[in-house]
Amino acid sequence: MFSAQGPSLRELAIQALSSVEDAYDLLAPKFDHTPFRTPDSVLAATADELRPLGPFDAGLDVCCGTGAGMHVLQPLCKERICGVDFSTGMLEQARSAHPDAEWVRADVRALPFDAGFDLAVSFGALGHFLPAERPPLFSGVYRALRPGGLFAFPIGAPPPIGSGVYWTLLGFDVVMRIRNAVWRPPFVMYYRTWPLHALRDEMTAAGFTVTTVPLHPMGQRADGSARYRLVLARKPASTSR
Repeated sequence: MFSAQGPSLRELAIQALSSVEDAYDLLAPKFDHTPFRTPDSVLAATADELRPLGPFDAGLDVCCGTGAGMHVLQPLCKERICGVDFSTGMLEQARSAHPDAEWVRADVRALPFDAGFDLAVSFGALGHFLPAERPPLFSGVYRALRPGGLFAFPIGAPPPIGSGVYWTLLGFDVVMRIRNAVWRPPFVMYYRTWPLHALRDEMTAAGFTVTTVPLHPMGQRADGSARYRLVLARKPASTSR
């Protein structure tokens, strides 16, 4: 799962007993050499799907990490690209990799933007938010977008019940719940707390019109359904919110 340049088991153990912010500060220099970084294939498929929906002037990467999402925003946005994250370490890596972008340290549950972007994206971050924390996140993205703006993020299909992946993700979430019940500070990272139907309801409540499209380059499951879909949440072109 990890390359030779990735973190050691000892480093991962220390990070797992830290807060989310401290853990990512520690992991940042080696993050791109772990399976936690969004694969280039997902980034490319997302960019290809978004390209016909542009042009876009300004783009925002929500929970930007080390800046992988800039590979999507840079070719799509004509003017401004910006990443926001709360980890100083991750932002340092992002700034080094993409010096021409803007970088903002902030809690994305209280985004400091107002109608400044045409496109917002996010990759692999929703598991870091408890269900009660997602509505302010989505409301903040809504405020950050201009009328008619688009919020997009890929989401994997749920694994078949009883499959190896299903039991792996279930086991991970159980371990994390036990860890958070007996250890402080908590480390919020769950894989099974953000089903698509819940996200759709929460984004609709925030004011978005929500659709999804399959990411065909990512392939199909055995039943013929898409392995990945791109969630497209559109802010109304004319709104008083």
